[in-house]
Amino acid sequence: MKATLDRIVATSRTYTQNGTLANYIPELAKANPNALAICICDHTGNCTQAGDFNTAFTIQSVSKIVTLLYAFEAYGEDVFSRIGVEQTADAFNSIIKLETRNHGKPLNPLINAGAIATIAYIAEHEGKGTFRKLSTFLRKMAQNESIHVNQDVYASEKRTGDINRALAYFQKGVSSFSAPVEIVLDTYFQMCSLEVHVKDLARIAQVLANNGVLIESGERLFSEKTAMMTKSIMTTCGMYDSSGHFAVTVGIPSKSGVGGGILSVVPGQYGIGTLGPALDEKGNSAAGIELLSQLSNELHLSIFR
Repeated sequence: MKATLDRIVATSRTYTQNGTLANYIPELAKANPNALAICICDHTGNCTQAGDFNTAFTIQSVSKIVTLLYAFEAYGEDVFSRIGVEQTADAFNSIIKLETRNHGKPLNPLINAGAIATIAYIAEHEGKGTFRKLSTFLRKMAQNESIHVNQDVYASEKRTGDINRALAYFQKGVSSFSAPVEIVLDTYFQMCSLEVHVKDLARIAQVLANNGVLIESGERLFSEKTAMMTKSIMTTCGMYDSSGHFAVTVGIPSKSGVGGGILSVVPGQYGIGTLGPALDEKGNSAAGIELLSQLSNELHLSIFR
């Protein structure tokens, strides 16, 4: 596996030139656009890494998977009373469908409006403890207690997060949730600013691949039903408005983030984490997608085979 990953990273590096950094969040513009890394954890818990795997980055929208898992497991399918499960043809931070379709109900939990709605739902139960609950759950899945908030990115997110504020205040304004907007947004910004490595993403993905059970200890973190629903939504919505194309070319349930990370799940087999900070026009890692495409084709990983 190591030789395979080394080779795929080497052949994918040129694709870092096909993207740009997420400079609308100033701190993210400081990343190395040429960085590229992958980690894959198998069904025994063994993890193999290649490329710039020691490069730290903020998890950004990949954290939406953890938020969704927590909400499903803690509160069940009532979450769907607030958030849909449909694809979007609009950008990840668009407000259009929030206004014109299912007034105040986001299309899915993996776009910004939906993640904000999911956090708001949790905050109605957990209050000021929402971030602590979610971050603890994320660390447990990653088996890494050292994961922390990158304070510079967090401050940058707060300074430049006006579109996310608009999404939150619109939903609050049409009575879609009752939680304080300040708690919801602060939790959202902190979750996006958690600093991770590709191995952390791969370990989180491996728990999903194993339907909620930590391989090392046998502890169940969430139910098979929660895992199934989450992987389904990742397949249809996880790569924003290019999710359909990604399903055709890669065929692995995945979730991207504008920090350049992608978390991918091969059910029953692998958890995969990749990093490539240079993003395509949809906000997904350009080289990360190429990595996953080559890996999927070579190892026959598509769930549609």
